[in-house]
Amino acid sequence: MAEVFRSHLEAAMNRLLETELTAFLDYEKYDRIGVNSGNSRNGGYIRTLHTEYGDLRLQIPRDRNGEFKQQTVAPYKRSNDTLESFV
Repeated sequence: MAEVFRSHLEAAMNRLLETELTAFLDYEKYDRIGVNSGNSRNGGYIRTLHTEYGDLRLQIPRDRNGEFKQQTVAPYKRSNDTLESFV
């Protein structure tokens, strides 16, 4: 049961991170508006976040200009006790 919740929480967090980047860039992924816009998606990196439900493997997105600062997970934070109260 805990593994099912952990996997759903991980998927929701990754979707939230992608949505944050979409809102920041102001266009959807693969949208033609983003071509030659001056900034675009630039992959991401994996960060493991330790929670009481298990480790979450999060894909933190990046933008080409390095201006995107996501708000979901605090920078350099590896464990989160407030995540459960946030969700």
